[in-house]
Amino acid sequence: MRVVTLLRASLLNQRGHLFCWVPVCLGVGIGIYFALPVEPAVAVLVGIGLISLGFVWLTIGQEADVAACFWLVALVLAGVVIAGARAHRVSGPVLEFRYYGAIEGRIVAIDRSASDAMRLTLEDVRLSRVTPENTPKRVRVSLHGDHVGTTPTAGKLIGTTGHLSPPSGPVEPGGFDFQRHAWFKQIGAVGYTRVPVLALAPQENSGGIYGFRMRLSAAIQTRMAPDVAGFAAAVTTGDRSGISETVTESLRGANLAHLLAISGLHMGLLAGFVFGAVRFCIALAPTVALRVDGKKIAACASLLAATGYLMLSGGAVSTERAYVMTLVVLVAVLLDRRALTVRAVAVAATVVLVLQPEALMGPGFQMSFAATAALVGVFGWLRDRQWQMGPKWLRPVSAVVVSSLVAGLATAPFAAMHFNHVAHYGLLANVLSVPVMGVLVVPSAVIAAVLAPLGLEAIPLWVMEQGLRWIVTVAKFVSGLEGARGTVPSGGVWVLPLIAFGGLWLLLWQGPARLGGIATIVAGFWLWSVAVRPDVLISDTGGLVGVMTPQGRALSKAKGQGFVAENWLENDGSQRDQPAAASLWPGGESRVPFIDLAGGGRLIHVQGKTGKALFEGCVPGDIVVFSTGFDGQLPCQTFDIEDLEALGAVALQFEEASTSRKTAREVAGRRLWNDAETRD
Repeated sequence: MRVVTLLRASLLNQRGHLFCWVPVCLGVGIGIYFALPVEPAVAVLVGIGLISLGFVWLTIGQEADVAACFWLVALVLAGVVIAGARAHRVSGPVLEFRYYGAIEGRIVAIDRSASDAMRLTLEDVRLSRVTPENTPKRVRVSLHGDHVGTTPTAGKLIGTTGHLSPPSGPVEPGGFDFQRHAWFKQIGAVGYTRVPVLALAPQENSGGIYGFRMRLSAAIQTRMAPDVAGFAAAVTTGDRSGISETVTESLRGANLAHLLAISGLHMGLLAGFVFGAVRFCIALAPTVALRVDGKKIAACASLLAATGYLMLSGGAVSTERAYVMTLVVLVAVLLDRRALTVRAVAVAATVVLVLQPEALMGPGFQMSFAATAALVGVFGWLRDRQWQMGPKWLRPVSAVVVSSLVAGLATAPFAAMHFNHVAHYGLLANVLSVPVMGVLVVPSAVIAAVLAPLGLEAIPLWVMEQGLRWIVTVAKFVSGLEGARGTVPSGGVWVLPLIAFGGLWLLLWQGPARLGGIATIVAGFWLWSVAVRPDVLISDTGGLVGVMTPQGRALSKAKGQGFVAENWLENDGSQRDQPAAASLWPGGESRVPFIDLAGGGRLIHVQGKTGKALFEGCVPGDIVVFSTGFDGQLPCQTFDIEDLEALGAVALQFEEASTSRKTAREVAGRRLWNDAETRD
């Protein structure tokens, strides 16, 4: 009874702070939905929704602590339903076979692939020999080779001939699930073309807001030097297709890649600059300033500017979060309430999770809210204790240093887990770059937008160009320092949930028990430190095999399946490229390469029909991987293309007396996005 009494007293102590747990509970429910091994039927989701409403009804007339427990259960169940409803709402046909032929569609997005090729997303798709009801709503096509056809623009109806296939599964069990990502983007097929893209009809529309963004992006890029033109387009319109791979890698290596995403920094700087400029202009006219509330007029102007920026930027998760935060802050100003609070972050997170629950699984949401929540929490703590960060003249610099340090520490685990790298000198780069973004780049962009109708945008764009050139220079310098970029291996599935929950507990819980969040964070990092990478990885096509050796992962070939090889090596925390990893495999480029395994026996990779013809057999304890079909009987364990199509990528771990196997399909489960039967 004493434990129950203490728990109830602790819950009562949270009164006035419980709203901040709403997105946490929703997030737990959403995470449960995505972790399910089997897709729940619609009837099951309806039943869960009714149970959730039942728990809400049970809160009526209950004491605050009991009601809080009922609300917790109701919100977790609601998260499951919201995620399931969203998954069904975006459902559409997925190509079930490899396709080659005519591809027609209207361009709705233009970006670049990981190999830096231009990539088109098409709607109103038509495929030869595919019925309309089986045609995906969207397809994504990369343009390879030298194209002399029409210039791709938003809204244009184009045609080409190319290869398409269903979105691929994870490159290894538990890896990034591109099938799920594509499902929520309504992309039912991906592929490439090596022939020119042709316009099939005169362009009937301008592509809407996206078309306007692309035209504005092109206009900005034509007015700036090539080395910063793509950067300028990214921070103003969200169009990253013009950024060179060199600049992107430099920004990543210096931990400045967040400047490419239109996020809280950009939205806050824009809203703050507009707010200050409007108030300043009103103050210049004393007659007006004495008769109106300049602060509230400035807040309204900032809200209009932020709304326009949201529409212009394409509405990425980080931008939506930043906009909702800005909206909450400005509404608080209008209502004469405190603006920057953890409650505002909770409102933004709740809105994003309700509208796009799948965002929870992506690094954008995780890193964006980790940084924002940490910054609001730390600066709120400093404000409540009335701590001053040095003399008045030094406070702006101190604020930049503290904010960069806090945001960097908050996002580091998520960046390391998702991207397997750590920028060691990120604090230095941010201190040198973020003030320039706030003082030069964003104000110049706003002034250029105001003066553009008068044809006077040249000077502010030049100032903006100088600021961006400074940032790129800093990025290249910092990323070029010795040891600037480190790598870390991927951890287990529970690492990030534990770290995230521990951070939230530390931030949101009231009372001494909040220190339990530190123990949870430590547990997450401990699990990460003891995580073991698979001894053997086999791609889902059988075209590549990777075996862990004392020197690192050895790959069975130096070319081919580069995306898979790159992801395996990154997840290992290795800085080798594919040729270097292939040099660890004995036998080099032989048609039937094999390697001795730590658990005994050999792993033999039989590539193509030629390798199959040269294959001489195996003995018990060997593992043979065929990149083609194989119908014979062998005394060893085998994987051929038919096996791998059913299993997906395979991971093997050698234990003392056995070999454990994990497959991508068993980890991903049978879900809407990876199983045709669940969609019927």
